[in-house]
Amino acid sequence: MAMGDALAMLAGEWEGEEAIATTRWGEGGPARGHFSARLDLGERVLLMDYREERDGRPALQAHAVLTGGPGHDEYALYWFDSYGFAPAQPAPGHWDGARLVFLRSSPRGQTRHTYAFRDGACELTLESSFDGGVHWDPVMQGSYRRVA
Repeated sequence: MAMGDALAMLAGEWEGEEAIATTRWGEGGPARGHFSARLDLGERVLLMDYREERDGRPALQAHAVLTGGPGHDEYALYWFDSYGFAPAQPAPGHWDGARLVFLRSSPRGQTRHTYAFRDGACELTLESSFDGGVHWDPVMQGSYRRVA
């Protein structure tokens, strides 16, 4: 698969249902997620805007920049969110043929983003680790469909 193809799979307008786990950052429960993503800069960069609604009200919001590098399977994620997360460095990522996976690291721990594509849906799983990746706790599971 060409570098831009994995990013192109995320381009578009998406919305879907999310299951949020109770974590140290807040209470769990159902949510509705929306993201809008577009390719830019020669299809090597995907610009994404994400918003989550809980009980019909705005919750988490984020801006993400996903890049595809010049080498095979060379991806990076820059994630900025309304919880105040600003990356000190990009999260490295890889495409394994079915999933685009990124691993964000900070003094607060690690978060793994896994984007999988099945039957026209984009499945996003977020997991956190606070022991260097030995144990992973669920943060969020979402299933999204294209709306445009």
